[in-house]
Amino acid sequence: MGAEVSKESVSAVDEKRMMIKNEQSKEASVAERYLGSFDSLNLEENKIRARYTDITPKTLEKFSKQFWQDKKNELAMNALMANDPVDVIVNRANALKNLHVFNVKLELEGGVTNQKQSGRCWIFAGTNVLRLSLIRKYKLNDDFELSQSYLFFYDKLEKANWFLENMIDLADEDINDRVVQYLLTSPVGDGGQWQMFINLVEKYGVVPKSVYPETFASSSTGRLNWIVTVKLREFATQIRKGLSQGLSVNAMRVIKEKMMSDIYRIMVIYLGEPPSTFDWEVMDKNGKYHGFSDVTPKTFMKEFVNYNIQETMSLINDPRNPYSRCYTVDRLNNIAGGGQVRYINTTAATMKELAVNVLKSGNPVWFGCDVGQFSNRKVGSMDMNVFDYKLAFDVDFQMTKAERLLYGESAMTHAMVFTGVHLDKKGNPIRWRVENSWSESSGEKGFWIMTDEWFSEFVYQVVLEKSAVPKKLVDLLDTNPVVLPAYDPMGALAASKD
Repeated sequence: MGAEVSKESVSAVDEKRMMIKNEQSKEASVAERYLGSFDSLNLEENKIRARYTDITPKTLEKFSKQFWQDKKNELAMNALMANDPVDVIVNRANALKNLHVFNVKLELEGGVTNQKQSGRCWIFAGTNVLRLSLIRKYKLNDDFELSQSYLFFYDKLEKANWFLENMIDLADEDINDRVVQYLLTSPVGDGGQWQMFINLVEKYGVVPKSVYPETFASSSTGRLNWIVTVKLREFATQIRKGLSQGLSVNAMRVIKEKMMSDIYRIMVIYLGEPPSTFDWEVMDKNGKYHGFSDVTPKTFMKEFVNYNIQETMSLINDPRNPYSRCYTVDRLNNIAGGGQVRYINTTAATMKELAVNVLKSGNPVWFGCDVGQFSNRKVGSMDMNVFDYKLAFDVDFQMTKAERLLYGESAMTHAMVFTGVHLDKKGNPIRWRVENSWSESSGEKGFWIMTDEWFSEFVYQVVLEKSAVPKKLVDLLDTNPVVLPAYDPMGALAASKD
């Protein structure tokens, strides 16, 4: 099921360690940051263990005394205990600098969409990119949408099948194996990756939202996910038992089809059965009628949308690992036999430069990031200084991007679309315009602002047409990829709930 580990993996790990070591050597040591000089300390092991290992009453007394010595702490405590911390610690002066003014901006963006209580951001971002060609071609209203639910139906169904295939493949592994347990944690999460979006569109096509609209379960996926997950875990136990009792893999795949029939029935009851053909009728913004009969979803994608999605690629910025290499994530997919997720690792500066060029050409840019970090949903801002933690708590944050990935502090959690950027006189980006899928209730009618500093720290992936990427990076797609583990943060978007 999963990709085989590349021979490059061992050397890549060594290079990774060296990169991190070099990065850390440039920073102040832990001793310098917290202790000053060791010369003034008596570091006898027994005394240190007795005094510093446990939190003692004496330690608590010390902490309390330090707290009350600074009257600002009392003021901060009173303010935050009685109010929403987001309102108290927001950096209002900084927020005023983040204007929704951009000297590079798409003429056509489309209306902001709403994924509601679901983790379908990657599908929303993908369909928001695809719909622009239709809006231009047929002069449709900006609020036109492709059906996210249609792709969601088949993604959930295919993920169930992919999960069961993995359970067959891993049946000989201990049930407590880390990869097995990771896959069992969320067999059919709402999230996904760009290549998974390509897999769905290539196999099933797309349809207008009017043809296959939202349902309660597509907009609030919790109960649907629960029942499918319970059944899949039950099927996983039966797969392992059956194979251990001597059933062949071929026999188990026949049984798997019966299992999948249950999943299909559940999906149709919750979401309705997707159409195999449909009629599309629409009025354009000039009041002109357009009508088409007996259209298949794949024909609609090929002839109406007419976007060559196969000629796109993913660049990532993962400073843990060497640049100018191809990477994949073990067992990250949604369709058995679907295209493999492949990333080309490069610098944030390269991703920015190429994204700016694409925006200047009038096209949007799909991207993946860690949206929960230093962001304010109320004002629609992603900014390292959006909150003043130093003023409120007298703390700052000094982890590097690589350290945040290594220590579980950050991962790709959300996909959105760049539709603009503001450049300084030298052509360097200052802030980015972001089309989110969280309704019009925040930012400028749902469009957010991202500072360029935030991009450097928390944007991990951009998707571009291959024609917009230097050939030396495109050619890396044909190299043997380094395989990251199934639970790596570069695969986290597929398990995201944002």
